[in-house]
Amino acid sequence: MEFRQLKYFLAVAEEGLIVKAAERLNITQPPLSQQLLSLEEELGTQLFIRSKKHIQLTKSGQILKRRAEQMMELMNAAVNEIQEADTGVCGRLSIGVITSFGVGLLPGQIASFHERYPNVTFDLHQGDTQKIMELLQIGIIELGLVRAPFNMEVFDFKLLPQEEMVLAAKAELFPKGAVPISFSLLDKQPLLLHNRHVAMVTQQCHMQGFEPYIFCTSDDIFPLLRWAAAKLGIAVVPAAAMQFPEIESWHLQFRHTDPATLTTTGALIFVKHKSLSTAAQHFIAEFHSNGSNEPVMAAKPDH
Repeated sequence: MEFRQLKYFLAVAEEGLIVKAAERLNITQPPLSQQLLSLEEELGTQLFIRSKKHIQLTKSGQILKRRAEQMMELMNAAVNEIQEADTGVCGRLSIGVITSFGVGLLPGQIASFHERYPNVTFDLHQGDTQKIMELLQIGIIELGLVRAPFNMEVFDFKLLPQEEMVLAAKAELFPKGAVPISFSLLDKQPLLLHNRHVAMVTQQCHMQGFEPYIFCTSDDIFPLLRWAAAKLGIAVVPAAAMQFPEIESWHLQFRHTDPATLTTTGALIFVKHKSLSTAAQHFIAEFHSNGSNEPVMAAKPDH
């Protein structure tokens, strides 16, 4: 299996038609079709379901598409590293980031880094912490911005300051006159929680003498905020969620908790004992120098 074949395969998989893929690749249809047949023969499986109007991927084809995309990413990473070795700090830096950091923390870090290293461009992957750790281990990305806990035996890291957890909901769902909100007042309230925060919130509720009513869990805080805006419950989220520009029109309100003991910690992580590009090394150094040991607290709790 050659990279050229994978390139042809991905073009057809993405375009859905041989003729469009051939135009995109600037080749004629017969050699493209022959390359696809040769690939299927080599793998011993059918990759496409062919019809006159459209080409669909089989289950085997879907697996190959996912892996082919990863291999192309790795090839691009290799090219970037080689170019960087010749020309200095340049190339393309691949970073994985969870939603809250992608909106709040990362843009400022990128802006600061770009001022010093204008020849570095970026490839951004967004997902939950588990997905980002997987992308790091297979080499698709070099750096990840995630929330603890993560596997400290596999990853080196630069910890971020602790960040306060806050409550987000429509005003009518909050107990009247209660600022901040005592956790005991959340008894029987529908709670919207990120999967990674369930244990922490449950423990705090137990300390207040009640079992939490967890209405919804998610691997992303953005849909939790949407549900909160729809008056489906009270979301317990990191303070960074207040920076999401989309929520301004949702008229959500944010409240501190009492006791204000719920915090979350983020980190910039990278695989231990793995060679990093010069751009990644500089980004880690810049990220660390811009850090702070002060806790990240919620500001402007009401909208």
